[in-house]
Amino acid sequence: MMLFAKEMIVPTSFNPNPNIPGHNKRLRRVFKGAVGALDGTLIHVVVPTSKQDLYRGRGKGDCYQNVLAICDFNMIFTFVVAGWEGVAHDARILSEALSDPDAPFPFPPQDKYYLCDAAYAHIRGFMAPYRNVRYWLGDFCRRRALTNKEKFNHAHARLRNVIERAFGVLKARFPILKRMALFPLVTQRNITIACFALHNFIRKEGFSDELFTEYDQPNVSVHNRLVHVDAHEEEVEAHGTASDREYMTQLRDEIAEQLMQSMDTMI
Repeated sequence: MMLFAKEMIVPTSFNPNPNIPGHNKRLRRVFKGAVGALDGTLIHVVVPTSKQDLYRGRGKGDCYQNVLAICDFNMIFTFVVAGWEGVAHDARILSEALSDPDAPFPFPPQDKYYLCDAAYAHIRGFMAPYRNVRYWLGDFCRRRALTNKEKFNHAHARLRNVIERAFGVLKARFPILKRMALFPLVTQRNITIACFALHNFIRKEGFSDELFTEYDQPNVSVHNRLVHVDAHEEEVEAHGTASDREYMTQLRDEIAEQLMQSMDTMI
């Protein structure tokens, strides 16, 4: 099954052409360097009592593994790292993935980037939203975006929503990800990766599928996991130079200004 997963979960071609399948083609022309979205999600896991504090995360209750994934704008996963403890910060998992020689990270070309939320650092290859500005789509339901930073964050959230919808399809199709069976931890991790691979197979083969039809709607309601930002961000920023961060900051500002000046009808 892991060989099948390697065949099904492969890096994107880094082609941002808005004509490829996916929503928000006009926005993708503005974010012309965006080649997909990156995020973490929690998958249920069964662990021995001695390890439950590591997998339980904040609060009490069930245990989870933290899974890092990237998907393209057609909801196809192009990179998956599974098995991390639930308490592991998203930024730490990305930092480790960037330096893991056994699972080379599909780092985008210099002029391309993944869309990510504020749990990750804003450096070359990773475009995060503006901090301390409304971001989640639900935040804009009652009051439209007004400033250039709000317009950017709203547009960014609409595009990045593709990975939330992809996670939604995955968990709706495979109930075992919400209530894992009692297997060794490595088996639970492999089951998780196998589900990602089967998800990709169904999407790539173009089967008529009710779940993909449902979640293909760009405004479908998807539960957003709360994210937190702390010192772990520095672990990711260490992979980028000051000029890398300056480049992405300038690019983000340029996109925000473009949205403010000429894209009002899109937002």
